[in-house]
Parts: sequence; C-alpha cells; structure tokens
Amino acid sequence: MRHALELFEQPFPELRKPEAKDGAEIWELVRSCAPLDENSMYCNMIQCDHFRDTCVLAELDGKTAGWVSGYMLPYDPETLFVWQVAVSEDARGTGLGSLMLRELIRRDACDGVRRLQTTITSGNEASWSLFRRFASWQRTKLEVQAYYTQALHFRGHHETENLVSIKLLEEAKRAA
Repeated sequence: MRHALELFEQPFPELRKPEAKDGAEIWELVRSCAPLDENSMYCNMIQCDHFRDTCVLAELDGKTAGWVSGYMLPYDPETLFVWQVAVSEDARGTGLGSLMLRELIRRDACDGVRRLQTTITSGNEASWSLFRRFASWQRTKLEVQAYYTQALHFRGHHETENLVSIKLLEEAKRAA
C-alpha cells in the first residue's frame, strides 16, 4: 500500500493541528466551499481550540488550503465523527481531502478509533466521492442510512443528512 504522502501532487501541504487564531481563516474557507453549511466564526475558533487534536488544517505556501473538523462521539470513543471537510478552490482535485483524513486517523488522539462517521446530503457529490475513496483505501464500503431527515429534523429547510460509517483497518491506519 502506498503512503498518502506519495499520492499528493507537489507542492506538498503543511498539515497541522489548528490554533484558535486560525478560526477566522477557516471560517472564510468554509464559506467559499458551497454546499457546506456555514458555522459562525466563533464555532470555528472553538473547534480549533477545544477539538484541535481531531481537526486538521492544511496550508499551501502559508495559505489556508484545507480543513477537516472532527471529534470523538462522547458516547462512543471508538467513533470519530468528521463534521466538515473543506478544500480551497485552488487545491481541489489534488487529493488534499484524502490526505487530511489519513493524517487525522493516524494521530495519537485517534488510537482507539475503530470507525469514522460523517453525514452527507444526497446532492454533495464531492463529499460522496471523497468518502468512497477513503472507504476503498480502507478496503471496505460505505454503510449509509438516513439520519437527520428533511421532514422530521429540518422541517423542510434542509436536505436529509445521510449517516455514513466506515470501518477502519488497523494496518491502513498505520500506513496513513
């Protein structure tokens, strides 16, 4: 299995844990990545501060190019929930989303993680593609079920969010 670093096109991004001061730039990145839901700038700062061990910031030439926010489910520490993946327009199609996910699962904070979950609306083709590639790299398939529904949870104001689960292989985590 090839290492994720070998798959990325040059120049290679710096992947790091975010800091609270990164919140404003992350907020701007997410706002530029439709159809992602925009959170408040304060929310992004809290993510960078309180959940920094399970978030990844990617920089290319010193500029914010990618963001993954995630956290361990409080009732299931074996599950890492990925809230958002954002990639700047300039970095799309380079494999940066996959690279950030692989960086995240190899972190010490994710040692006990056995599955990754996220939610995706039916129309978000970029996210479906990213998580299908990630599942393929894990040599598994996506498990999908309707989770937060348009009628019951969103009162018709938002598409249904489908819960996507991916079992993580220990050897793939180490190879990340």
